Amino acid sequence: MYQNNQGSLVNFSQENRPRLALTLGDPAGIGPEVILKALADPKIGQKYDVTVVGNRDLLAQTYYKLNLTENLPPLVNPDELSVIDVQLNGEIKGEIIPGIGNAASGAASFAYMECAIAQTLAGKFDGIVTGPIAKSAWKAAGYNYPGQTELLAQKSGVERFGMLFVARSPHTGWTLRTLLVTTHIPLRQVADTLTPRLLTEKLDLLVECLQRDFGIDRGRIAIAGLNPHSGEQGQLGREEQDWLIPWLEQERQNRPQLQLDGPIPPDTMWVKPGQAWYGNSLVQNPADAYLALYHDQGLIPVKLMAFDRAVNTSIGLPFVRTSPDHGTAFDIAGKGIADAMSMKAAIHLAAELVSQRLAMGCS
Repeated sequence: MYQNNQGSLVNFSQENRPRLALTLGDPAGIGPEVILKALADPKIGQKYDVTVVGNRDLLAQTYYKLNLTENLPPLVNPDELSVIDVQLNGEIKGEIIPGIGNAASGAASFAYMECAIAQTLAGKFDGIVTGPIAKSAWKAAGYNYPGQTELLAQKSGVERFGMLFVARSPHTGWTLRTLLVTTHIPLRQVADTLTPRLLTEKLDLLVECLQRDFGIDRGRIAIAGLNPHSGEQGQLGREEQDWLIPWLEQERQNRPQLQLDGPIPPDTMWVKPGQAWYGNSLVQNPADAYLALYHDQGLIPVKLMAFDRAVNTSIGLPFVRTSPDHGTAFDIAGKGIADAMSMKAAIHLAAELVSQRLAMGCS
């Protein structure tokens, strides 16, 4: 059993275990290793119905190689796993080299994703947990997507989607939730990309997610400013004065059930979450979620607090999708030292969100 955000307990029986597809990620990275470590944990392997989407022989190669490493944490034997063996041609397989991301490893990880999405949309799985991929390897293989989130959205036929990062503090049990308004775009494009319409779309997604996935109906959401000191009344940038503050005032009128704080100066918005994460007894009423306007504004504090346990959650999809918040780490692939904590957290959170949706009658 685990404790969800509302303090209730959920017990998974053999019959109602969440059905999760777990993609291998880039097979040249640490994805195979962290999967073998994560699924060796009985709290995961015996509780959830997990199917690995990848190649059984690549998993086996990783397993036998890692077993030569001293002081290695337990690994699950691939022979004991449920695996959808995605067929790759011999040329691609022969060019997959641990520690080197290339067109072959990109083609493989893309094929795993396509298979997992198709099987989930067909009803075989309730959600997808994705192993880390390298965008450069996808591009080398001819797939020009900013990331896995955009592929998931396109294949699912949705236009409204977002990247929400979730982490539960090991110190206090408090849950940090951070949604990015803009994601993988150059910094110089951020101010031009941000619009009242885009912020309303992301806020809609966040409110829906809090209600459907976390059971929070009357939430408190903190919204960051764009400029230093939130523009300091126009002296350090006009975006707050010209449209961000008026937009926020209108949203407060439209959503009286919510508490919308902001625009909060970006350098101070993360003080309360940091205190709530580490257990400062003086912090009161941290927000239920944080809306960051661009990638690093949200992810620098998330990774500072929760690098080893944050989970990337795609919201707006017709199914649950989570992913560990780390990359392929080609430099340590195959060395036995990759930390599986974020992968475990991604699997646990996916199961929790699936259970929450099923309890609420959501698909």
